[in-house]
Amino acid sequence: MVPIAFLIAIAIGTLLLMLPSARTAPGATPFLTALFTATSAVSVTGLIIVDTTTYWSRFGQGIILALIQVGGFGIMTAATLLGLLITRKLRLSRLLIAKAETRSIGLGDVKDVMRLILAITLGVEALTAAILTIRLHGQYGLSFEESLWHGIFHSVSAFNNAGFSTFSDSLKGFAPDFLVLVPIMFAVIVGGLGFPVLFELRQGVRHRSQFSIHTKITIIGTALLLVVGFVGVAAYEWANPATLGPMTWPEKLLNAMSHSVMTRTAGFNSIEIGELHTETLTLTNALMLIGGGSAGTAGGIKVTTFLLLGFVVWAEIRGEQDSNIFRRRIGRQTQRQALTVVLLSLSVIAAGVLFVLSVTDFSLDVVLFEVISAFATVGLSTGITASLPPSALYVIIAIMFIGRVGTIAVASALALRERHVPYRYPEERPIVG
Repeated sequence: MVPIAFLIAIAIGTLLLMLPSARTAPGATPFLTALFTATSAVSVTGLIIVDTTTYWSRFGQGIILALIQVGGFGIMTAATLLGLLITRKLRLSRLLIAKAETRSIGLGDVKDVMRLILAITLGVEALTAAILTIRLHGQYGLSFEESLWHGIFHSVSAFNNAGFSTFSDSLKGFAPDFLVLVPIMFAVIVGGLGFPVLFELRQGVRHRSQFSIHTKITIIGTALLLVVGFVGVAAYEWANPATLGPMTWPEKLLNAMSHSVMTRTAGFNSIEIGELHTETLTLTNALMLIGGGSAGTAGGIKVTTFLLLGFVVWAEIRGEQDSNIFRRRIGRQTQRQALTVVLLSLSVIAAGVLFVLSVTDFSLDVVLFEVISAFATVGLSTGITASLPPSALYVIIAIMFIGRVGTIAVASALALRERHVPYRYPEERPIVG
């Protein structure tokens, strides 16, 4: 049902963007342009083949904004409700705990989940939009109406980790501005943590309850990856004359952190991606692939998946029978699910890279970056998107869709199709390594 719902949203968005009133120039939007943009918006990716600012009218930008909101809210709701269906443990209240113990999920639970997700979404977006509106109006001389529109658009795009911008150069014009980049970074991080984590943080502040393993892994993993990204970008780009080089040291630190945050599948950029050193592109690839938290607006294989496999490897290195995290044992089924998601994801990326390489003359590093950005629904690009032939664009469209709904569908299907076989075959150990 989730893939079908997203396909319907993409189809409606494509038709609306093909209307003559959706673009600034006369005539209807070409089908491929509309389809690519609609898919990128619904999947909250942010890759574009036409300039959002100059190509689309205010009506067209409004359609993109609506598609981003629908896509982000839809993925948070769908992933959370699937988690509720699978685990039967989403603790919205004491009443829900009792219902979970009796393994019943009522319509009231669904309404509570959607209502709370909507409240968090609108609350963060409203706060971010207010700060950006005040800053753009007071500092940059934009009219209040223009400031409000840019503020709302970027707040929605940031919270949903979409990366669409109403400025042609994304956030590069605001690279020195702490009061523009920080609110956007805040919205990106909050949206990327995922609803289950946000809910537990809210409960923890009020009731000081014990956080779940999922929340601990997500928070710790997110913090570690942000630090690694920040340190790596600062180290590699500090003297690069095309990126951080000309900036003052506070601006360098600000933009290094901004890039680290945006690799969590947000897609905004305050420095020129095409001018990054190869080492920075490689680090960015890794951070994009890992992505953000589960049941959030971020993409990628997810922080929990990556760290779970890390703990499995660590346990194997130590010769331990079980993989333990914070004095809790991780089940074999969960480990297999994480491994399956990673291997399938890498297979999709490899197939996409091979196809794009076969129909273009671009180098491996930029094609790999583009495909990972599409699969992880990031939206960062070295600038080759608009130059790709139609066949490659259709492949990127498919990869964006698979990256947005594929990991959730696969993980849910694996969790729901568990079956017990009344027999086991004799064990044998092939040579590994």
